Order: sequence, then structure tokens, then C-alpha cells
Amino acid sequence: MKRIVLVLATITVCLCSSTLTTKAETICKVTDPTGTPLNVRDRPNGKVINTLRNGRQIRIDQLAEDEKGRTWAKVGSFENGKYRVWGWVIREFVSCYNR
Repeated sequence: MKRIVLVLATITVCLCSSTLTTKAETICKVTDPTGTPLNVRDRPNGKVINTLRNGRQIRIDQLAEDEKGRTWAKVGSFENGKYRVWGWVIREFVSCYNR
């Protein structure tokens, strides 16, 4: 009897775990309304170290707020099979959605 209960419990766990929904992947893109490349900085409100073009797919790794209350995002993306951290951008110029 104990063996049957154990088998049924195992089957139930397997069936339940196979029907769990997976977390939606969040996709973000650069969407600077000025149409110019978005400045990437070494820290929130810091020195410009790079730029990213509109439409570039990125990932937000971290958020921070500067002394003026603006939200900044530390962003990165995969390039040539490796993840690269680009730096910090104003969060409002990045649009994200779930895939």
C-alpha cells in the first residue's frame, strides 16, 4: 500500500511540474525619442563612454536613481556570443515587454 501511494505521489508531482508555466522573458530595446544614438555612461549621470542606436535589444541588469530623482538603468546585451555590459542609460529611453 505504501508503495502505491509513493508511486501515485511521484506521478502527481511529475504531472504538476510539467504543467507549470514558465516565466516570460523580458525583452528591452533602446527607444530614444530624439532619434539619435542613446548615450551610455560609466555611472548614473557620469562620463559618456559609448552610444546605442534605437532598436538595439538590451537587458536591464540594475536600476539606480541620481540626485535629481531620474532613474538610470545599467544595461548589457549579447554580442558575438558573449554578454557585454554597456553601462548606464536613462531608463525612460528603454522600452521593455514580455515575450
